[in-house]
Amino acid sequence: MAHRPPRLVDVAKAAGVSLATASRAMTGSTGVSAQLAAHVQAVASQVGYVPNSHARALAGGQASMVGLIVHDVGDPYFGEIARGVLRETESLGYLALISQTERDPGAELARIRALRAHRVTRIVLAGSGYIEAATEVDIAAEVRSYTAAGGRVAVIGRHHLPVDAVLPDNAGGGATLMRHLLDLGHRRLGVLGGPANLTTVEDRLSGLRTAFGEAGLDWRAVPVVHGDFTREGGAAATARLMRAHPGLTAVVALNDPMAVGALSWLLNHGRRVPEEISVAGFDDVPTARDVYPALTTIRLPMVGMGKQALELVLKPPASRPRRRRTRHELVVRASTAPPPPS
Repeated sequence: MAHRPPRLVDVAKAAGVSLATASRAMTGSTGVSAQLAAHVQAVASQVGYVPNSHARALAGGQASMVGLIVHDVGDPYFGEIARGVLRETESLGYLALISQTERDPGAELARIRALRAHRVTRIVLAGSGYIEAATEVDIAAEVRSYTAAGGRVAVIGRHHLPVDAVLPDNAGGGATLMRHLLDLGHRRLGVLGGPANLTTVEDRLSGLRTAFGEAGLDWRAVPVVHGDFTREGGAAATARLMRAHPGLTAVVALNDPMAVGALSWLLNHGRRVPEEISVAGFDDVPTARDVYPALTTIRLPMVGMGKQALELVLKPPASRPRRRRTRHELVVRASTAPPPPS
């Protein structure tokens, strides 16, 4: 059974004020202090209340604005996606509002509600979904309410949400990357996995696992260490991985910032890359070619993914959610080589 959208009376109750006061605070009427009005408006945003005037105006409201929600504005993966969105919004005369969630589902819900309250009619949610469908239940309910009122949403990545999606070839890329390392002769590999609750991590791992199994090898022998999808997270995860498994000949990171962190840690600890140990990443962010040694990685069309997501969100809704699948490309650089002789 669908949840009833919050009403003004719910805001008043949650804010501890009368219905009349809540109404004046939300409409900017006189008779309410600025401090109290700010309190009521904050509570309204918290509980997900959208004024009727906003709901009525969704389809014809801030039609020139697009909301872009990313996990981390400092992550080059999302920077490239944003570049794709911004190129299109600028060429079409739209304005993009960008916010980040730091991979917190509660923050994602709050950002969607905030954009909705500001009458933004189109939202691109760029970032992995969560493995547990229950994690996205509240977000899914908010999205259904938003789209029922005329809003449009598209996502990048695999989500449990009933909207259009651009699906990066994460599993295929993982399989290609593993085959590259196996073809070089590596058998003692370790993986830097990123946050374990993300579908992106699950899908990339599944690709690695599939290719490893197809080669007749036992995936249970491959250590996987999870950490933040950052340079610092990659360095910390590499430290844990190498101290537990010093004989590894290759490290696969599930995004490029983690791979850069791995390179840094290994080189700072006297390990020669790729002569002693190979390092590979995922995404092909701009810095991948500039680090030393330059990073072997899987290239995803990140700018194109942002463009595709914007195109989907600007289209009228279809009877069923659309799916746009991307390709991937193996980019071999200097960070991978055959393992040293045993």
